Amino acid sequence: MFWSASTVAAAHLRAAPAGSTGSSSLDDATEKATNAAGWVQENWGTWLTSGLQILLILVIAVVLRHVIRRTITKLIERMNRTAAAAQGTALGGLLVNAERRRQRSEAIGSVLRSVASFVIMGTAALTVLSVLKINLAPLLASAGVAGVAIGFGARNLVTDFLSGVFMILEDQYGVGDEIDAGVATGTVIEVGLRVTKLRGPNGAIWYIRNGEVKRIGNLSQGWSTAAVDVVLAADQDLQRARDTITAAGAEMSKSEPWNEQLWEPVEVLGLSEVHLDTVTLSVAAKTMPGKAAGVERELRWRIKRALDAAGVHLAPRPVPDEEEELPAADATATIAAPSALSNPTSPQAQAVEPLAAAPKSVP
Repeated sequence: MFWSASTVAAAHLRAAPAGSTGSSSLDDATEKATNAAGWVQENWGTWLTSGLQILLILVIAVVLRHVIRRTITKLIERMNRTAAAAQGTALGGLLVNAERRRQRSEAIGSVLRSVASFVIMGTAALTVLSVLKINLAPLLASAGVAGVAIGFGARNLVTDFLSGVFMILEDQYGVGDEIDAGVATGTVIEVGLRVTKLRGPNGAIWYIRNGEVKRIGNLSQGWSTAAVDVVLAADQDLQRARDTITAAGAEMSKSEPWNEQLWEPVEVLGLSEVHLDTVTLSVAAKTMPGKAAGVERELRWRIKRALDAAGVHLAPRPVPDEEEELPAADATATIAAPSALSNPTSPQAQAVEPLAAAPKSVP
């Protein structure tokens, strides 16, 4: 390399005019070529080493990112297959919602893949910059300031995202659950990292930002309670009514599809209200989550038919008392009394008459 640079410099100087100026230019060119060749010879090893290091860092980062993302994807697919297999069993179909598990696992997998890619590629980029002898302190400081500015500007978006991540990880609710989110109530049809979609009782779809949800009431987890109040006349046989209601509940628990929705026998809890002409019996049953309303309607139907067959009468609906007719108001009650001033011959009217003007004196 040194020989090539010297040859090129000598070739250029041979074309220049002879003399002291040409000799000086030849010496300067030779010196510059020598310095350039020496600098290249001194640093080419460093450049080669740095290039190989950068290439190795990029290869390792790409391979590691691919392996981790593939591992996460395989794990999520395995979780979905397990949920789908459990869905086919009787107990699994009761306890596992395949769509809910699928959306939850997909959301978790998306978050994990994004975090893994950001950490791996970010670390690789910083390592490459350090290999190139670039000072990272100003860059990190600028990134910190930019991150704070973005955090203040998009704090609602960050809050929604973090709230969605923790809701999914903690499995607070899922697709198919009936929840009370405070701002809206309905059935969950989609769970996202930023927004949750609910279908209300009237069919309206509610889009709720996860950061706005302060409390969650899940009506589909665990079990529900079907509660029915039976109002009887006060003179009815309560023990006979109790036995009749218990028999109706036992018959209901043996028929389809109520045998799956009723998790415990129908129980008469006792008297909840006692009035002069009516008494109220409280009836309750533990049901499958989200099925309490249907069980209550069917239970009322069966109890009414059973009580009619047993001769136990329900209390009649109270009739509101008729309002007593008040006497007609006197039309003259709102008329003001006549004023004494309205009569010009009255002393009051004469007393207020203006005095006659005094006659003017003649000079």
